[in-house]
Amino acid sequence: MRRFVRSWLGLAATTATLALGAGQAFAQKEVVFGLQCDRTGPTAIVGTVLCPGYQDYIALINSKGGVEGHKIKVLEIDHEYKVPPAIEAHERFKKEGALVEGIYGTPQTAALNKKLEEDKILGTTPGFGTAAAADGKRYPYTFPVAASYWSQAGAAVAFVKEKLGGNLKGKKIAYIFYDNPAGREPLAVLEDIAKQEGFEMRTFAVPAPGLEMGAQILDITARFKPDFIISHLFGRAPSVSIKELKGKGFPLSKVVGLVWASSEADIIAAGGMGMAEGYNTIQFAGVGKDFPVIKDIEAMYKAQGKQPPKEMDSTVLYNRGVLIAALHVEALRNAIKAKGGATPNSEEVKKGMEAIKGLTLGGLVPPLELTTADHEGGGWVEIWTVKGGKLVRTKKWFQGYRDVIQKHLAAEASKS
Repeated sequence: MRRFVRSWLGLAATTATLALGAGQAFAQKEVVFGLQCDRTGPTAIVGTVLCPGYQDYIALINSKGGVEGHKIKVLEIDHEYKVPPAIEAHERFKKEGALVEGIYGTPQTAALNKKLEEDKILGTTPGFGTAAAADGKRYPYTFPVAASYWSQAGAAVAFVKEKLGGNLKGKKIAYIFYDNPAGREPLAVLEDIAKQEGFEMRTFAVPAPGLEMGAQILDITARFKPDFIISHLFGRAPSVSIKELKGKGFPLSKVVGLVWASSEADIIAAGGMGMAEGYNTIQFAGVGKDFPVIKDIEAMYKAQGKQPPKEMDSTVLYNRGVLIAALHVEALRNAIKAKGGATPNSEEVKKGMEAIKGLTLGGLVPPLELTTADHEGGGWVEIWTVKGGKLVRTKKWFQGYRDVIQKHLAAEASKS
């Protein structure tokens, strides 16, 4: 059943304001943010954690007086990872005057790209959606604001090359992917890099819902016998792949999962951190709780006399929600400052998003810079590896094959 959540964030913000002192009470100005989630559908393993992270960051901002005197109201809609409810959500956000819209899912993004432009409402699509949307001139109102599937694929190969001694010629790389548009998105870039580097790439499609892949894993491990595996799976599929690979004796240190195959929940569902030792994950936000902003959210809950929510323990997905919210807030802040403190419209918030530079949140956010031309922010990622029963950062922010990515962006632009 579809669920609409009108989140005024009132209780959390009011309690925290009382705790912090009446001097930080809100001004009367208010702005609306729209947020799409999947709390009940096939990727609920993500939405039930990412969206609370978003909500908590907004509550933190409101508890400190909002953004330049503006309180934020979040309208959240659970679209169950279905396109028609996502379109309905957009229409609701437009009706309510939302300045920014957090979109969730690749099919949903494809359905909304044109509507965002028609209605002049910026939408963020971190870690999914069409990679071509990095081109801000072609997609003026769609903002990936994190490494696209093309950038993730390029970074994955760059990491594999490093792990295999700096030379991929004659090597074999398997690409196992969820057989939908999102899973197929990196194929062209991977094929291009394979020709450039001289390695053999073989692809293995996993049909939805991705709960059965014994045949594919057997084909990979017993027949193809790759030097490395790149995994691009979603929902419950990543945990199935980890268990299957482990069962076949394939070393998980020779596997790297793209961003939706890379959460604690995926690893725990596969049997736990101890079982997944060596598994490499690509991340576009920092992992763990050792960041000032996460500690601030914990302090906010304690000021309310509450324990921090259990969702905070699933740090990969929770922190991504915080990142998305922080970018929305920074875009709003830039827009308000540009107007001398007045409330901006969505077009002005879009310009505020394109002016983001230097936001790091103490290392939680990569060194991205958004411009009118680049809505992706450079395609930065980190590698976090399961070591000693936890995820450990093993490679700091880096990019991979940006020349190839730019070539594909230019080719896509020439089609329009």
